[in-house]
This record gives sequence, C-alpha cells and structure tokens, in this order.
Amino acid sequence: MVRGAAVGGCRDRSGGSVTAEFAVALPAVVALLSMLLAGAAAGITQLRLEAGARAGARALARGDGPETVRGTVAALAGPSASTSVSSQGGWLGVKVTDRVGGTLGAIIPWTLTATASAQSERGVPDVTGTWPGP
Repeated sequence: MVRGAAVGGCRDRSGGSVTAEFAVALPAVVALLSMLLAGAAAGITQLRLEAGARAGARALARGDGPETVRGTVAALAGPSASTSVSSQGGWLGVKVTDRVGGTLGAIIPWTLTATASAQSERGVPDVTGTWPGP
C-alpha cells in the first residue's frame, strides 16, 4: 500500500492540518495561562497587603512606634511594600501599597492597596507619615 493513499485510491488531504491548528492555538493557551498566573500573583499580593495592614493597625493601637509598625508590615507584606500611617479622632489607620510581582506585573503597572484601622488603646499619638519600601 502506498503511503498517504486512502481506501478507494483517494489521497488524504488533511496531512499537516493538525500541526497548523496546534501552532495557531498554542499562543492563545500560553496567553491564557500567563493571565491566570498573573491573577493568582495579584490575589496572593492582596492577601499579603491585607495581613500587613491589619497587623500594622493592631500594633499602632497597642502604642508601638512607627518603626516597629513598619517592621511588622514589612514582615507580612514584603520589603517592597510602602506603608503610610494616619490618625483621625481616636482611630489609627495603616495603608499598605505594593506592585504585583511576576512577569506581567512588571509589564503592567498593577498597584494594589490595603487599608486597616483600629481604635487607639492609649490615646491618639502623632503617628502620621509615609515610609516607602526600600
């Protein structure tokens, strides 16, 4: 039997079409996968920022100093996160901001923010300020 010949003597004309379809679909699959990974990285970054902001607000409410608060936030949110602290009427607030990591995070300017506030346990200290990440 001759290679490429089908039953009845007709030649199979679909040879190579699977390769062409695969070549067309592969970039779409890679793009979808990279978007899913970027979304997962953004979700993880947001969770880290939320945890850092909550811990920073609790530390401020206990009466810890601004440098202690910054260290607490950096330990949970990461060293690249920037932290700002505010006080208003007995409430202390912490705002933590950072960019999404990863390849797409570097290409797309994707900045996430988390805020938390707590009522002061020891009066209202003057703690307003911003500390950028290193």
